[in-house]
Amino acid sequence: MTVDDGQPGAAPAPRPGLRWEALRSLVFAVLYLVAALVGRLTVMDDTNLSLVWPAAGVAAVWFVAQRRSRLFALDMALLAAVTMAVNMTTGASAGLAGFFVLANLAQAGLFAWLFGRWLPRLWGGGGTEAISRLSHLWRLLSISAISTVCGALIGPTGLWLITGDYSVAATAVWLTRNIASMLLIGVAGLRIGYLVHRYWTGNPGRRWPALREAWQRAPWPHRAEYVAVVTVSVVAYSVAFGFQHGLPLAFPLLVVTVWAGLRLHTSFVIVHDLTFGGLAVVFTLYGDGPFASIPSNPARALVVQLFVGVVAVVGLAVALGRDERAHLVDDLRAARQEATDQAEVLRAVVDSMTEGLVVVDDRGRYLLRNPAAVDLLGGVTSGTGQVRESAFYGLHRTDGTLVAEGEHPFQRALATGEPHAMDIVVRNPAIPQGRTLAVHATLMPHRINGVRYAVTVFSDVTAERRRRDELAAFAGVVAHDLNNPLTTVEGWSEELIDVPGAGPAATRVRRAAARMRNLINDLLDYTTARDGRLDLTDVDLGPLISDIATARADQAESTGAPAPRITLGALPVVRADEALMRQLFENVVGNAIKYTAPGVVPQLMVYATADGDDIRVCVADNGIGIPAGQHEAVFENFHRSHRASDYAGTGLGLAICKRITQRHGGTITATDNPAGAGTVIAVTIPLATQPARPRPAPVTA
Repeated sequence: MTVDDGQPGAAPAPRPGLRWEALRSLVFAVLYLVAALVGRLTVMDDTNLSLVWPAAGVAAVWFVAQRRSRLFALDMALLAAVTMAVNMTTGASAGLAGFFVLANLAQAGLFAWLFGRWLPRLWGGGGTEAISRLSHLWRLLSISAISTVCGALIGPTGLWLITGDYSVAATAVWLTRNIASMLLIGVAGLRIGYLVHRYWTGNPGRRWPALREAWQRAPWPHRAEYVAVVTVSVVAYSVAFGFQHGLPLAFPLLVVTVWAGLRLHTSFVIVHDLTFGGLAVVFTLYGDGPFASIPSNPARALVVQLFVGVVAVVGLAVALGRDERAHLVDDLRAARQEATDQAEVLRAVVDSMTEGLVVVDDRGRYLLRNPAAVDLLGGVTSGTGQVRESAFYGLHRTDGTLVAEGEHPFQRALATGEPHAMDIVVRNPAIPQGRTLAVHATLMPHRINGVRYAVTVFSDVTAERRRRDELAAFAGVVAHDLNNPLTTVEGWSEELIDVPGAGPAATRVRRAAARMRNLINDLLDYTTARDGRLDLTDVDLGPLISDIATARADQAESTGAPAPRITLGALPVVRADEALMRQLFENVVGNAIKYTAPGVVPQLMVYATADGDDIRVCVADNGIGIPAGQHEAVFENFHRSHRASDYAGTGLGLAICKRITQRHGGTITATDNPAGAGTVIAVTIPLATQPARPRPAPVTA
């Protein structure tokens, strides 16, 4: 079972039972009763108001701890009953006691509500943390002040309504005594509640032994300092408050408070402030100390409460400020260690890569280079932290010429801001047979110290390129060897057409040979689209597709078929292999024209739309369409739907298109034409590194 360990983010502890909640209510009621009786012992002569009211702090902690209890109504009733009983027993009238009940209920209730809203991460506010930051102290002080003002609007007002005399001094005493009580006793109670919460939700068997071990591990000077602070505090407060010397020695006692706040644990500081602040009040009530000579009871109460409040605020502010700085240092140290660990992990990952990884700036200076990068270049290094010329490493293009300055992928990426890839052959004394590297460079998205860098990754593809070349050569040989017999078959079929009785059979043979030739050509095109080397350039799709449209119109005119109506929108410049782009749109446009119902004039619309950093080129037609559920299957090898069974074809056209777009990092999809019958083929292609040139108005071919 998961329990709350008292730390942020821990799982909440199981909710206590009703018996435990009722027991807590009774314990708080007893504490409140004792605090109220102590406060009523300090009633001022004429006003029936207490000089000190520790019950305000107890009530605040009570309602904070119990505000989510299922028996919170019982808590309110108990506080009302105790307040009424204590005040009437100590001389207050029933009406005045009733106003005091309302004031204490409103004051404690508002304190608990504001505490939950302003300090939700602390124990009592819905969280599990202890008071540990200066912001916590200032919010708690604000909550105490606002709650006390609310109580002051009821208590002293009730006294005025009953006695007919409104006392500004009594209101000031109410405000100062309750703020001091709620702050000092509230902080102590919240700290005790947090520690009890940790004890019950943690490991009780280890809690106190851990405290003893922490005390025993502390160096003896630090333990001696606790004893010294207590001793000095007892002596100083005894001298300041225990003798009638007439000297203003109260506020110099703050030096001891600051000493404790700077050096000792925050919990000790809270206990120290509470103990010696209470001691100052007791001395003053018994007529001793620097405040006892003040003749007015309200003024004397006001001054001593201000002293207690200043002691509490100064001690807590110093201690919490110190804790906050310590936490900040710990967080920075942990963040630094985490960053160091992450850097070590990243270094280990980079060093273990089999691919070369290099980060270079626009001056060719290395920021990062892993061991594989050196190994793939045959161990050749400049030793200067700077990229040298191509001849130094033996870097060649696939045609055997050296890679020219400015043509390296990292230089192209830095110059254009776009990724760049190419094959480079490394041939040097360490690699005399040559090694083909697939190099890909990308511009880093952010500058480092104001400098732009490009990340270059390269891998050994020598074996892969060799297999590809062998496959292409094999495909060429197979195509040549198959085309020769087909030519012979087609020649003899031509001769047989004029032979009486053999014409129909010769025609069927010729059609079969034509289908075989188309299949061989498509297989060769598919192999080229799949494995051929990409020669990426800036391809202007406008003239390219316009040329395809013109050729299709000429073909229709030569065969007597209806001329297709092809409307071209504004088309951009893309980064692609021009030959493959022509093959791609030849297939797409050709399919759109071919798969048109008999007697229907093919109508095509070619247009482009933006798709993030890419461009989507769409070809919409009025053809026979694609059966439902087959819009993805049409891009598979040799796929032909039942609607296309009456049309010639091999089922490889769209598969070739898919492979071409994939090799360019794009996509191709087929959807129904929203304008009516037909299909929309959408091809996504990366934009060129340069902006598209202005286009003329749409034309019709």
